[in-house]
Amino acid sequence: MTQYLIEREIDGAGDMSAQALRDASKHSNTVLAGMSPEIQWVHSYVAGDKIYCVYNAPSEQLIREHAEKSGFPANRITPISAIIDPSTAGG
Repeated sequence: MTQYLIEREIDGAGDMSAQALRDASKHSNTVLAGMSPEIQWVHSYVAGDKIYCVYNAPSEQLIREHAEKSGFPANRITPISAIIDPSTAGG
């Protein structure tokens, strides 16, 4: 399974209320429930006018299908090749 980073350009995303973010999350979950169990939403980051989502899926096409069905844009879809953090540097 490939992990993808999806960049969604949404004007005012960073100003969305907690309720609006909950509603968007519920909508996304509803759409995902009607799709293949192979696509999984891991988490998202809301920053400025963008939402960056991490998904697991077998193909970019499945990510695009979710975007079309949910009405959320998928302006850029990039396969994640590695994940690093401070511990990657070692001892």
